[in-house]
Amino acid sequence: MTPIPLPSPPRKILIIKPSAIGDVVHALPVLNLLRRKWPAAHVSWLVTPACAGLLERHPQLDEAIRFERREFGRGWKSPTVAADFYRFTRSLRQRNFDLVIDLQGLFRSGWLAWSTRAPVRVGQASAREGAWLFYTHRVPTGSPEQHAVERYLTIAQALGCERGPVEFQFAVDDADRRHVEALVPGRYAVLMPGTNWPTKMWPVERFAALVTPLRERFGLETVVAGGPDTVELAAKIPGATNLAGRTDLRQLVALLERAELVVANDSGPMHIAAALGRPLVTPYGPTNPVRTGPYRRQDSVVRLDIPCSPCYSRKCSHQSCLQWLGIEPVLALAERQLKGCSAGCQ
Repeated sequence: MTPIPLPSPPRKILIIKPSAIGDVVHALPVLNLLRRKWPAAHVSWLVTPACAGLLERHPQLDEAIRFERREFGRGWKSPTVAADFYRFTRSLRQRNFDLVIDLQGLFRSGWLAWSTRAPVRVGQASAREGAWLFYTHRVPTGSPEQHAVERYLTIAQALGCERGPVEFQFAVDDADRRHVEALVPGRYAVLMPGTNWPTKMWPVERFAALVTPLRERFGLETVVAGGPDTVELAAKIPGATNLAGRTDLRQLVALLERAELVVANDSGPMHIAAALGRPLVTPYGPTNPVRTGPYRRQDSVVRLDIPCSPCYSRKCSHQSCLQWLGIEPVLALAERQLKGCSAGCQ
């Protein structure tokens, strides 16, 4: 691939990848490669408040710019919000970025890239909603069926970066680790029953049924984790330490970092666990694990081979792909994951 010609080594770089948690995790290797290529550059990242905990105080990042997407979305009916949005875009322009990389690939992110007036604005040629119109350079990233991380690496390569090493660094420190150790000092498995699509949800009763065999077969106590939206689900898993809604993102990373095993639906926290290299079991149903699964961790996916999966549907009248998945295949895969980690994990 012929690299994009840059007028000079960029002094100020902006990454646009506002959300969601899993998508931000998938973009972290690009930050690492940019830092390796231009160690003296000032690198910023535009991110929503819900995902900012992954990036604020990150050792490779100079600035996390919070983008109040939901608030600014009301700008069309609120003069005050419209004025705030104008000031926000003006502040982006005043930062004088040399290079802007839009990894989101939607109209809003493309427009924000253009609003910086950076001389080089790069995004995927396949960006949706006309976002590609706002770029100075459009990078063909191959089949949409390949993993998102691979597409992002192609953009980094187009900028003259190496394609590796693929590393996921997180903004977690010893204070976060001490906080988690005080909550759960022993050996534990983490269950994460939450997810953003109802059709991605393995029944919470199956998660609850794992608590006893995880303790009896593997000697692991159980911790239930997730954001505030998982509090009600966590209450349906008796016998486990309930940390749902009680950790921020940095503390969640620290919790997963120490986990002996993670069992999680297709969700942002699952991708954190995958990036950390933890023993992982993740039930998949309506989505394609090759495309949106744990990166380079297909061995951690458990799914039923039925004709209607994957369907990519957020609504389903029967949800057979996950309703028919019992706990024994999950426990069998958990055992293989734990044995594979016995020689040492990341």
